[in-house]
Amino acid sequence: MAEVTIRDVRKSYGAVEVLHGVGVDIEDGEFVVLVGPSGCGKSTLLRMIAGLEAISSGTIAIGERVVNNLPPSQRDIAMVFQNYALYPHKTVASNMAFALRMRGMEKSEIKARVGRAAEILGLTPYLDRYPRALSGGQRQRVAMGRAIVRDPQVFLFDEPLSNLDAKLRVQMRTEIRELHQRLKTTTVYVTHDQIEAMTMADKIVVMQNGHIEQIGSPLELYDRPANTFVASFIGSPSMNMLDGVLRRNGDGWTADVNGTSLPITAGEGVEEGRQVTVGIRPEKLSLADSGLEGKVSVVEPTGAETHVVVETGGGEIVAVFRERHQLRPGQPLHFMAAPDAIHLFDRATSARIG
Repeated sequence: MAEVTIRDVRKSYGAVEVLHGVGVDIEDGEFVVLVGPSGCGKSTLLRMIAGLEAISSGTIAIGERVVNNLPPSQRDIAMVFQNYALYPHKTVASNMAFALRMRGMEKSEIKARVGRAAEILGLTPYLDRYPRALSGGQRQRVAMGRAIVRDPQVFLFDEPLSNLDAKLRVQMRTEIRELHQRLKTTTVYVTHDQIEAMTMADKIVVMQNGHIEQIGSPLELYDRPANTFVASFIGSPSMNMLDGVLRRNGDGWTADVNGTSLPITAGEGVEEGRQVTVGIRPEKLSLADSGLEGKVSVVEPTGAETHVVVETGGGEIVAVFRERHQLRPGQPLHFMAAPDAIHLFDRATSARIG
């Protein structure tokens, strides 16, 4: 195992720069998720750690070694790809053992390593099968097993669950997390799915347009997003965003949103007349006799929760209720949120206030 240190890393294709001075410290044994929309640079950064993309400038170190100029085979990493990349003409055992055979490892050691990995991943009954006789989840386990047998310092996962159905994705992310807790190998995992990031990571790196927007634990990013991008990207459904203006109200403060005054908790940067974006998580909204006013547009029962899309004068919002309210499209409603549940962002810069 080893820490991964990324310092001021940039990547350019000709005159086009796609990573702009990225820096991340990944601790020994940590599970770090790089998350962001397509094109944000997360997979490019992962491939640079792996040695599959050249570094334009900056440094990447694995342990105490700067690996900028080392080929992938000398970085002591193992990578799991989105498309499994299994040899169709080789059995599960042969797929898992291939890299070890290429190293010239003793047959007895190869057999022992493959056996241990198969036991960890529940693949022992399938060692003599070919990939075509496996389900998608089983194939992904084989790809993971191929990485495990190498006993690397760092695991790299590049959107490994994207090709699986929803139920299997939930199962596999649990299995990957349990695998990490068992092996405690430093892991860097790329996904565009913020639910995967929230449920799996020790630390999340949120990226956009080749920049890092925020680094923190899942709950740090959820409870105190650094800007409106992180606030809207982390959490499902997304945080509601409405334009507002800060006003003093006696000894307290309010955010005036479309004619409604919402009490807020005063913090640093709260000043009279400041133009803000008011952020409220959908589950923090509650029905009230007054407050934000709107009409129900869509009701989406999910079983444990009901998601309600509401049209307001300031834009569309979503509320999430665990209670089973009898709501119908066109019904007028009022919502309020506790003062400490309201997030404030500068409208011009999108940066968090307070």
